[in-house]
Amino acid sequence: MTKVKAVVFMAAIFLVWGVAAGRAESPRRIEIIAKRFTYEPDTITLKRGEPVVLVMRSADVTHGIKVDALNIRSGEIKKDKETEIQITPEKVGHYVGQCAHFCGIGHGEMKLQIDVVE
Repeated sequence: MTKVKAVVFMAAIFLVWGVAAGRAESPRRIEIIAKRFTYEPDTITLKRGEPVVLVMRSADVTHGIKVDALNIRSGEIKKDKETEIQITPEKVGHYVGQCAHFCGIGHGEMKLQIDVVE
């Protein structure tokens, strides 16, 4: 193989690899701050079948999140530490998440609404 053909061949391989790598998008990241007794934002909208990463942080005390219908359980969300939750919702609907770690008297009212759309 001549040098020119080798260079063209290698350039073609890198072009195909670059196009394929460009298609593999990273999941969308949604940042959510937990603090007594709310989440900010308190409503998020996800697309059915789209992978997302919920990046959770606490602004004050340890919190958590659970959404049984979407199989979400965070474990502890600690102050100033990121907790990432990966999800690919498969069912359209409106779901309500609840704080999963007792955080004070308003704990029962601490909710996150997740709307999954087409």
